[in-house]
Amino acid sequence: MLKRVFTAPDPGRTRLRFAARAVLGIALAVLVCGLAGHSLVGAVTGGLAALLALFTVTDATVRGQAVTTALLPAVGLPVLTAAAFLHDHPVARDLTFLAVVGAGVYARRWGPRGHSLGVFAFMTFFVAQFLHATTGLLPELYAAVLLSVAAAAAVRFGLWCYERRLPPAAVPAPPGGTGLARVTTRQAVQATVGAAFALVAGHLVSGDRWYWAVGATWWVFVNTTSRGETLVRGFRRVLGTVIGIGLGLLIAVPVDGAAVPTAVLAAASVFGIFYTAAVSYTWMMLCVTLLAELLYGLLGVLTPGLLAVRLAETGVGALGAALAVVLVLPVTTHAVTDAWIQRALRCVHACTAEAAARLAGTEGADPAPRVAELEQLLARVRLSVAPLVHPLNPAYGRKRRARRVLELLDDCAREIRGLVAVAADPEASHDARLAAACWRVEAAVEALTGGGAVPAHPDRPLATEPALAHLHGVERALAELAAPLRSPSRPPLVGA
Repeated sequence: MLKRVFTAPDPGRTRLRFAARAVLGIALAVLVCGLAGHSLVGAVTGGLAALLALFTVTDATVRGQAVTTALLPAVGLPVLTAAAFLHDHPVARDLTFLAVVGAGVYARRWGPRGHSLGVFAFMTFFVAQFLHATTGLLPELYAAVLLSVAAAAAVRFGLWCYERRLPPAAVPAPPGGTGLARVTTRQAVQATVGAAFALVAGHLVSGDRWYWAVGATWWVFVNTTSRGETLVRGFRRVLGTVIGIGLGLLIAVPVDGAAVPTAVLAAASVFGIFYTAAVSYTWMMLCVTLLAELLYGLLGVLTPGLLAVRLAETGVGALGAALAVVLVLPVTTHAVTDAWIQRALRCVHACTAEAAARLAGTEGADPAPRVAELEQLLARVRLSVAPLVHPLNPAYGRKRRARRVLELLDDCAREIRGLVAVAADPEASHDARLAAACWRVEAAVEALTGGGAVPAHPDRPLATEPALAHLHGVERALAELAAPLRSPSRPPLVGA
């Protein structure tokens, strides 16, 4: 697990820049709140608002990201107001919290912007419980949110806007449908039911920290679609929390809220959250847990007993999510995985066609955005296939075949990256063999996605031209994909 975090590909050092910019943006937000004379509660609120603004906004274009960031306070401040006014009315507060959960998940049907606004709304209500916000604190909290989002935006879109130098990444949209056939609708129902279970059980565990259970249920549902994905994510959340609590006993408890070491460790935790988020949910949760422990240390309430309560509440929340996805409108792994793999395969063909057009001198041909889209889709395939390759999955045959699918898709991506690098060379040439190879790639993709017979990849002499060699590599990987994806003598890769 540790090796995966530090050896995972980081093209253009995007994850490194993402994490470093987050530390800078959140530090600036906390500094601005301090200069404005805010209390510790205001500074914590501001820091968390900046973290969310930098973490959750994932629109494909910089302009879209700026619009979504500007909309965050419009969603968060009304929710914060409701949480503060309902602080002394437990039943109304809890029902409102569940409504925010359902609405936040349902908003994902509107793509990245809906997802970002939904997360910000939920976390605003959660933070109000975390800080025991009352109406008397609202003016300070309003100012902290506005100042911090502005500070985060100044860093993201002014001081360090590295996205302007990158092609816009096409974030895969969730599967469509209508009514209860729409995955986001089903998830909204599941999340609300799971959160209701977590809320009731969380109150039984702790009357003061019950909201941890609801938060655990919420975050298990984020960026998952199928039943299998959600169960795996719940397991990883508990595992990350256990490791984080163990680390907190060694680090956060002895520090006991001392300002300088807490600030340094909090910065390291923020860096870890952003750097590991794309490659390891377990490691991200470890960093989140350590950050929460440090914040409780600042607030003067961190004890080993509190950490035990957090672990219990996390387990309750993960259990609530698990029960909901298994018993309430379940979304099977089969349909979701098949859809993502098919989209990735079609994108493989689109990448090769665009690169070949670039080599042929077609004006405006640019494969870079397609490659960015393919990386996003492959990340989504890995998430979808995760239940099949999980160590606890007893179906060894499916596990082995799922790993083979991932390996071959990664081979396709690697060859395409090489092809695009060749196509970027103005001296590279195009000939009829490239066009023929692209046609064969298209035929193989059509066969894999349409159920036809995949053409066998013939043994050819190694191509000396780099572009042709990369295309032959794509052909070879596609031909080999036919066996693990579907075979009449084997059960389906994913299924009933």
